[in-house]
Amino acid sequence: MDELLLYPFPAIVGQTEMKTALVLALVNPQVGGVLLIGPYGVGKTTAVRALTDMMPTIEREERDDEGKAVLRRGPMRIIELPLNARLEDVVGGINERVALEQQRILLEEGVLARAHRNLLYIDEINMLEARVVDAILDAAAQGRTFVRRGPMTRLFPSQFVLIGSMNPEEGTLRPQILDRFGLRVWVAPLAERQQRLAIYRHNHAFRTNPEAFRANYLNELERLRDEVANARAILPEVGIAPAAEEFALACIQALNIPSHRAEIALLEAARARAAADNRREASIDDVITIAPLALRQRRSAHLEA
Repeated sequence: MDELLLYPFPAIVGQTEMKTALVLALVNPQVGGVLLIGPYGVGKTTAVRALTDMMPTIEREERDDEGKAVLRRGPMRIIELPLNARLEDVVGGINERVALEQQRILLEEGVLARAHRNLLYIDEINMLEARVVDAILDAAAQGRTFVRRGPMTRLFPSQFVLIGSMNPEEGTLRPQILDRFGLRVWVAPLAERQQRLAIYRHNHAFRTNPEAFRANYLNELERLRDEVANARAILPEVGIAPAAEEFALACIQALNIPSHRAEIALLEAARARAAADNRREASIDDVITIAPLALRQRRSAHLEA
């Protein structure tokens, strides 16, 4: 996709929770990823792709023309997983061309290795094969991908920000998969007339002259990009107030949520919010703001009742 034609993130009307969750995941990958749930046409994919303008600069290992490893700096990238991806495409496998032409086995990296230190986006994640989803979530949890083909093995680093989206009308995800996502957002259609009219007007202006439309948001995009970069820089220094920790655990226990990923996602997202505000300590207010995103839709007898 031509980056010049990306829909600007600040131009997205409403959907505060969705935008908050996506930015927090960029700031702190330890949040555990984001799952966007909602019907078609509410801006899920548009919002994820719009993050390209705000991607922080990172250092990654690449190969030069001679195949040697070199360190290069550049912005994070969005790696999109095709819906028809096979398990071999995702985790890596044998290069079939080399096997046929050169009669030798070469294990190549898959999508998970290419997503290392980037953002992996999976649209319609509920439509993927179960074993493909399991491989992705295992890599996200372990930070690496192990490929074995006969006696040959390779280990690829695969640390990435995981974003998934789905339309619940087309099927659900298994509870253990839902639990792997730190933040879950219900992206509902906007109800107010003025907001829906603003969506149309923005869309019309963008399609008519995307360069002029984006120019209206360049200053805001630059500010957001600087804020994300600054937040990532100070995140290691951000702690959590003891009162905020106690409040977070009290919420989780009150809801009888069994998974310990609940407190990890909640407190890491609270740290990310504090860092985004250029603060060195997450407060109870941060926990209160994040709690719906981190705790909503987590399975417990209390929530189901």
